[in-house]
Amino acid sequence: MDTPKTGEFAHIGKSVVIKGELSGSEDLYLDGHVEGSIELRNHSLTVGPNGNVKANVTAKGVVIQGKLDGSVNASDRVELRQSAVVTGDVTTQRISIEEGAFLKGKVDIQKDSGKA
Repeated sequence: MDTPKTGEFAHIGKSVVIKGELSGSEDLYLDGHVEGSIELRNHSLTVGPNGNVKANVTAKGVVIQGKLDGSVNASDRVELRQSAVVTGDVTTQRISIEEGAFLKGKVDIQKDSGKA
């Protein structure tokens, strides 16, 4: 889940600062600073190593390498890489936390409602 496999992919560089609501219908690689909310319902968000996010995130998949302050709601999977610093609650079906990652908050694992 490092790099999205489709051509629909947006990149926000480390010098970019966004305040407000961020939404889209493509995968997003974010290495900049975002305050507000991020909504990518059927797509993935990757927070790069320089990324600094103060937002509630809703996405299909979330990979965090940088800093995230806020709740994460992923319909599929959350990955916290070694350099991740997350402060907030995580709700997802599957989670992967590498050794060295920091998480302060609660983890809520949801069952897949689509399978019987």
